[in-house]
Amino acid sequence: MRKVAVAGLAAALGVSLAACGGSDGGSDGGKSTVTLWMYPVIDDQAKNKAFWDKTEKDFEAKNPTIDVKVDQQPWDGRQQKITAALASKKGFDLVLLGPDQIPQYVKQGTVAPVDDAVGADKAAFRPNALNALSVDGKLYGVPVYQTITAPIWNKKLLEDAGVTEVPKTWDEVLAAAPKLAAKKTPILLYPGAPETSLNLSFYPILWANGGTVFSADGKSAAFNGPAGVKSLQFLLDLQKAGGLPENAATLSNTIEGSPLALGKVAMYHAAAPLGATQLGKGVGDENVVVGGPLEGSAKVAFGIPGGIVLAQHSKVADAAKKFAAYLGSAEIATQLATESGYFTARTDASPTSTSPLAKEFEQSLEFAFPGDSHASARQVMTALSPEIQSALQGKKDAKQALDDAAKLVNDQLATG
Repeated sequence: MRKVAVAGLAAALGVSLAACGGSDGGSDGGKSTVTLWMYPVIDDQAKNKAFWDKTEKDFEAKNPTIDVKVDQQPWDGRQQKITAALASKKGFDLVLLGPDQIPQYVKQGTVAPVDDAVGADKAAFRPNALNALSVDGKLYGVPVYQTITAPIWNKKLLEDAGVTEVPKTWDEVLAAAPKLAAKKTPILLYPGAPETSLNLSFYPILWANGGTVFSADGKSAAFNGPAGVKSLQFLLDLQKAGGLPENAATLSNTIEGSPLALGKVAMYHAAAPLGATQLGKGVGDENVVVGGPLEGSAKVAFGIPGGIVLAQHSKVADAAKKFAAYLGSAEIATQLATESGYFTARTDASPTSTSPLAKEFEQSLEFAFPGDSHASARQVMTALSPEIQSALQGKKDAKQALDDAAKLVNDQLATG
């Protein structure tokens, strides 16, 4: 049944694959042609194009028998398009993936290990980046950048409410909430819209409380256990104390133009460095504070490496791995981090940051956690997000919402 469904998806998206000028690998005039599907990790389109044009040119100059095509792809529809390309064995040799995407493709047998592309440089990569991109002890992505999130605060709102120290724990957030609520200021911008990744909303609270999304064997949901119920009940208690915006159930995690950037909310707990910059534009850089990961029983910051992954169907695997290794090198990693504003997945690369707050975010790198690795990770979010939203809307209590989501997830896991 799964093979039929994937094949059907590939057929349905076949036109868009062809329209992208993708390649299934091969040689052209004695050269190996390697196609990489890349995504706009550099927000500025002109800078993004300039970076990849130069990267192609420099690599080809050093490797005259390899022709590289960096095919820029949009984020929208990414998952479906990649799945279709891998199923049809067309489109790319290499593709940028995150840790939560890789396990399902490993399970399907559509991606190949790339341990030898890292080779002697392995010790130079952050261990948590390599671990995040590995499945069953094999590396499936060459790390090319590392993201990290951290709480960003409007310290003026805290001071106006008489909160003299930036909260460091979730308990301190709850304790401070009534003081801000008295000033008609919610303490937390919680993005409860179902389309927002739970990695940037509910999961950081769950992880801080020692919870996990899946059981240890990966065969059932664990988010409805005591840690999960405690985490969702915390949100409901915070909401009751006036600590969340009234429309939290439908908010996204976009900072620019949000109540946070408008100076109406005090904090967002899982912001990227760009979010801090956007907050500064809204409330003044002097009012922005970057905090450490908020603690419960653990200290965890969501952050993922971007990995260059090799398609199993590639006919030019050796050439593709050579290009992947080049992208993961200290030289290119430094350049990409400098242009993108992300961090490097290496300890021997030092990007030139344009953000004065970058050093504050960098302190959270040691706590970086890529999320629960599982082939069904994204499907679980689809089941769980609406239930959390229902709880925020007062339709269900914490336990009922999580139990209902767990039943759906467990049924899905049982049927593969």
